[in-house]
Formats: sequence, C-alpha cells, structure tokens
Amino acid sequence: MSQVVKTFASDNYAGVHPEIMDALGRANTGHASSYGADHYTAEATALFKKLFGQQTEVFFVYNGTGANVLALSASSKTFSSVICAESAHIYVDESTAPEKFSGCRLIPVSSSNGKITPEAVLSKVQRIGDQHHPQAAVVSISQPTEYGTLYTVEEIRELANTAHQHGMVLHMDGARISNAAVSLNAEFKTFTIDAGVDVLSFGGTKNGMMFGEAILIFNTGLAKDLQFLRKQGMQLHSKMRFIAAQFTALLSNDLWRRSALQANKMAVRLSGKLSKISGFTLTQKTEVNGIFAVVPPSVIPEIQKHSFFYIWNEKTSEIRLMCSWDTSEADVDSFVEVVSNALQNH
Repeated sequence: MSQVVKTFASDNYAGVHPEIMDALGRANTGHASSYGADHYTAEATALFKKLFGQQTEVFFVYNGTGANVLALSASSKTFSSVICAESAHIYVDESTAPEKFSGCRLIPVSSSNGKITPEAVLSKVQRIGDQHHPQAAVVSISQPTEYGTLYTVEEIRELANTAHQHGMVLHMDGARISNAAVSLNAEFKTFTIDAGVDVLSFGGTKNGMMFGEAILIFNTGLAKDLQFLRKQGMQLHSKMRFIAAQFTALLSNDLWRRSALQANKMAVRLSGKLSKISGFTLTQKTEVNGIFAVVPPSVIPEIQKHSFFYIWNEKTSEIRLMCSWDTSEADVDSFVEVVSNALQNH
C-alpha cells in the first residue's frame, strides 16, 4: 500500500476525527426515530442552545452550501438582493446555488482582505422601493473570511447595526467558525448573537466531522418556514441522528476547540517558516488556519508534486495553503523543506 501524503489543499481533505468516528459508531445501534425526532438530535440541539441561548432555533443539514442557501432563503424573498464580499464562498464557490434556490441576486463588494465595511454595504443599498430593482435584504459575511482574515466583534456589530437600520438581515457563513473563536479567544455568542448576527451557518465538516452543518437562527422570526425550505431544498436528512451525534461529540469535551487550535497553530508555524524563505511572500496575516502567499509560478508544479494545494489567483500567482485538525509539525516542516529547495533552485 502506498503512503498517503497529507496535503495543504483544504481542511476538507482531512479525515474524520477519531472522537467523531466513535460517536458515529455509538449512534449506529438499534433504531431511532427519523427526520430529527430522536434523542441524538435533541441532545445536539440542547448543546447549541447552551452555547448560543435558549431562543436559538437549530436546523441540521448535509453541507455548507445547503446551510448558506437555506439561511439566505429564510432571510429574503425572491426579489431580494444579498450583499457580500466579492471573494465570498456564496459568490465564488457555490456555483449558482444561492441564486437558483433563493431567487436572490448576489451583489459583490470589492475587498482586498475578504472583509466588507458598512460604507461598502451602503453603497449597494440602492433604489429601495423601485419595482425595477432587486431590494437589499441580506448582508452576508464569512467569519473567518475566505482570505483567512477575521472580523473583530466591533466590526460585526457595526455591520449588524447598518443592516438593521436599513431593514436588512446579517447572515454569517461560519464554515470555519471554530477557528475564528479560537483565534479571537472568544465564546461563539460573543461575535455572533451578541454582536447582532441574525442567522449563522455553523460549520462542522472542516473541523473534523464526516458531514453535516447547522443553521442557527437567532432572529426567530426567520425560522418560521425553514423546516419547509429544508425539505424543499433536499437538506432534510432522514437519519438525522448521524449528523446530530457528530455535533454532540464536536461540542463536547472541547473537541471543537482542540481541533481548531491545532489547525491554527500549524498554520502559524507554517507561515512563520515560509515567510523567511526568499521568494515566498505572504499576502495576508495568518489569523486562522489558512496561508495566502505569492510565489514564482514556475515552482508551483514542483511543489504540488509533494503536496497539492490550490492556486488562489492565477493572475498574481497567489496560492492558498490550509492546515487541518490533523496537520502535524512534521507535515509542516517537510513541506517547508520542499518549498525551500524549490525556491533555491528557481
């Protein structure tokens, strides 16, 4: 059997954390009611309510795109628009799913670091009341952003205030929210519900789960139709206990924190070592588990032979490197050696 080399392509490449796998095994005994009417789903829901508040409405879904699409659908109407960063996952990496299923138009905002500002949002709030123009309904941000940068609590609060003052909803794509919480050294609710976020896509897959995400509704009026939208959107899991059991494991015994902390620490180690190599230039501060840098295009194929990663911007030769819950110091140091040799021979 050939050795499987870990890559720095994506935290989606990593396997399932052993504690999550154990939880799946424990859930795989006997029969349990379907479609969420089981004690596993009740237990996971109670854990989310403990973290975010008892008023939180919790809906489990298969994947991140499903979570974002349903969150946006619940927050808007088919003639609405959603304002987001031009690098946002909903705009770049979810095909046309958000627009097809929500009926909304995505309005991108230019940003050099993945973050948007209240001023940028207001520049896109146009022609309100004009029947010929989509009506701004949602501001969607990612925490952390697709560039691995973080919004401060105050920045999120300002965006929430801006959205609410103009009758809009603030949605947060938290595919890597655990990494953000670890880096901010803050409780989840501090930079979500307490900061004015209305609806959150809470990620599990990128932090050691096999599959499954959660939609958390803090503005409870938005939850009215979500159970129907979830079914219509093909995101209602019949054997929901297998999503819920994973979240129970993730949210118990600080597993979410331990896994995210490991990924973040390895990213800091990796960026620190790589930044000392001539020809490797960081483009963003490493705040979570992603590293963004520019390297000579001629060396990329050689480095990718050792460990695959994605080219983030082909025009500028910017690459993205992602660390995962199972990335080790040995993985980092081995990759650094490959990069160093490639650039020295460039």
